[in-house]
Amino acid sequence: MFFRPFYRFDTGCAAYVFGCGGKGLACVVDPHEGDVDEYVRFAASKGMKITHVFDTHVHADHRSGARYLTQMTDAKYCLHRSANVAFKFAPVDDGQVIELGNTIIKVLHTPGHTPESISLVVSDLRRGPEPWFVCTGDTLFVGAVGRPDLPGHERENAAQLRQHIHDKLLALPDDVEVYPAHFAGSACGAGMSGKPSSTVAFEKRWNNLLKLDQAAFVEEVGATVPPKPEGMAEILLWNQGRA
Repeated sequence: MFFRPFYRFDTGCAAYVFGCGGKGLACVVDPHEGDVDEYVRFAASKGMKITHVFDTHVHADHRSGARYLTQMTDAKYCLHRSANVAFKFAPVDDGQVIELGNTIIKVLHTPGHTPESISLVVSDLRRGPEPWFVCTGDTLFVGAVGRPDLPGHERENAAQLRQHIHDKLLALPDDVEVYPAHFAGSACGAGMSGKPSSTVAFEKRWNNLLKLDQAAFVEEVGATVPPKPEGMAEILLWNQGRA
């Protein structure tokens, strides 16, 4: 498997390009509008065709490059079926498996940050069927969790966020690597580490929010509302295809 993260240290945004070198098939996760050409160049340098583009959710802090990227590559634009957007996309569902040669992607629906949020559990059959890493979007960060207030109903969303983190992400093997959509510098969560990746075991041990019971988690996460991302309304309209 080829795997490369793309980090924007000015805004704390992370995107990922990975796939099967043997079959020449690749995907991009959470592409930023400003880096689309870089994703295409990297895939081409490894002899891979981009066939799938995933947004783990409709982003509120930056303009997604997914639609532009799918136009360039004729890839499928994948969002959870519940995504509230004004354009056609390839809907994905909880438990769905997508095969890119030896790279296997399992979709987990992990709402809480937004209703359509997903995480992507990735395996490489050349090393075995067990999961290798998970792209957690804005659900789980290094040392933090996604903010639940952007869609409103922050306490209800916080409870849902905790449930899906514990039931789906922390249920993965401890050695699974965690690759979020953001790290320190982003407005999509509070208390994020400047280290952009982690493991399930590390988050269980050191992410203090994950040690809280539901009531305490909801109080801490649902009641702590950081400032909204700059230009959020305009960004959402763009990413929803309404601007």
